[in-house]
Amino acid sequence: MRSSDSPAGAPPPSGIPQSKRLRDAVHKDIRLSEPELRVIDTPQMQRLRGIRQLGAAYYVYPSAQHTRFEHSVGTCWTAKEIVSHIESAGAFRFSDVEQQAIFLASLAHDVTHIPFGHTFEDERKLLGRHDRSVERFAFFLEDSELGRVLDGSEAGQLAKEIIRPDHAMPAGKGYLRQVVSGTICADLLDYLKRDNYFCGLSQQYDQRVLDYFTVADGELMLDLQHHGLFRHDALSEITNLLRIRYVLSERVYYHHAKIACGVMISKAIEHAMAEGLQERELCELTDDALIYHLRQRYGGDRALRELVDALTARQLYKRCYMLSRRVGEEAVREMVRNYHLNEGNSRGKAEQRIAHELKAEPHEVAIYCAPEEMALKEAEMPVILGGGERARLSELNSAEIQVLKDKHRWLWRFYAFVSRRLAQHLEKAGAACEKAVGLPNELPAEMRGRL
Repeated sequence: MRSSDSPAGAPPPSGIPQSKRLRDAVHKDIRLSEPELRVIDTPQMQRLRGIRQLGAAYYVYPSAQHTRFEHSVGTCWTAKEIVSHIESAGAFRFSDVEQQAIFLASLAHDVTHIPFGHTFEDERKLLGRHDRSVERFAFFLEDSELGRVLDGSEAGQLAKEIIRPDHAMPAGKGYLRQVVSGTICADLLDYLKRDNYFCGLSQQYDQRVLDYFTVADGELMLDLQHHGLFRHDALSEITNLLRIRYVLSERVYYHHAKIACGVMISKAIEHAMAEGLQERELCELTDDALIYHLRQRYGGDRALRELVDALTARQLYKRCYMLSRRVGEEAVREMVRNYHLNEGNSRGKAEQRIAHELKAEPHEVAIYCAPEEMALKEAEMPVILGGGERARLSELNSAEIQVLKDKHRWLWRFYAFVSRRLAQHLEKAGAACEKAVGLPNELPAEMRGRL
């Protein structure tokens, strides 16, 4: 990081705030102001250097080592580009305080993430979501150095309001939060580029999408018209964004080997929680520190120790059973209720029944169930059509958008995994799952055990 406003070693000219330039793998040169640097230099933000953006995906894509720190800086830069493009069109202007608040909020929007957080929060439902936990926001944004830095300015105080979704935006000010973390927003535009780049995929969107952002009726929208006429080329480029988002879901976010890693670390956390692990501990850890912490503090639990050792050695659990949406919507809802939401500890009971059939330990069986909706939420972005008509992308007469939404819903899966020790008995394991779940196995015999 180096100064970009003055010669090397010289102080910035009087009255001009110092800024720095970062070299980013995705966006190249990123410029940050002094208030943004003060936020970055807090311990709460620096911790994000140790939280991988894609959790356990690096077990599948070795180069997916990028962190939430990089993503946060990239989101801030993308927010600056969105704001700049909106203002250059001349139809709307942000106040100076609003601009700085958006940029600070973009930097700090992921500060409440814990190691492998989406795995615990969204997949296994062990903890509440990072963006809805009042206690976690208080920990990171109130009695902390980051909180004190943000409280030191009007823009910082507004940034805290933007970050906290339990705080409603003032009437007509929804765009403040939507630029940072709406449907199509700075957060999305950065991670689409960043995740593709570090996973070695070749999906890209055109920077022209920035030209379509506008603020109307107090909301962030995409303006798909030109001189009052609907622009089909604009819709095509926005549809490409949805296509990229779908491909990432298909190839990365819901990759079965990544899910296998996720259920293993989740089961280790379940055992640690039974031994007294508190959410507060997780808020102070990074990914690698979590694995060490579990091994050192809770390693007396044999099941936990075996799970952590297997994960560390990449001895991933193997698929033995799978269901898809072909089971029907009613069955999907029942599966989600029992095994995703885990009503009545149905998931744990099923894992115990399967393990009993296999004469194994319960920690050697892991069930994963995706959420029911599997919604492509980006398709709900509001847009302006010819003549100023308002709609959402999903409401347009676009066969491709509907196909992408349907394909994303059809990514829903139910899996059962077993330990490497049980992998030599995959047929028996699949039969035990059929008996416990009550539905025939959809996983082809030749695919069982493959990662």
